[in-house]
Amino acid sequence: MLESFPFSLLVGTLLGFLSGLGVGGGSLLILWLTLVLGWDQASAGSVNLLFFLPAAAIACFFRWKRGLRPGKELLWAAAAGCVCAWLFSRLRFRMDTGLLRKLFGVLLLATGVKELMYQAN
Repeated sequence: MLESFPFSLLVGTLLGFLSGLGVGGGSLLILWLTLVLGWDQASAGSVNLLFFLPAAAIACFFRWKRGLRPGKELLWAAAAGCVCAWLFSRLRFRMDTGLLRKLFGVLLLATGVKELMYQAN
């Protein structure tokens, strides 16, 4: 039942909705694919990247339509992110993947705590 197309469509729709709200649907998608469906981490990460692209494009479009345009700081941050992603994708074969998983887990926990403590003005 969990692997059926209608149920997968429902889960994908729910995670897309949460992603649009900024909840982190991609992280939840990885958890769904690895823990519930039993996928390996690499396959789940690949699907997560494909999931993120249309969700981010749609979110950017609607923000642009509301008049929220990124400043120069965002362009510098995006450029730095691209360079670092390329660099660390080259270094990942020389790094201990267990350490990377633990560091990523710490990052997710820290982000979760920050989101719980966030107070909207």
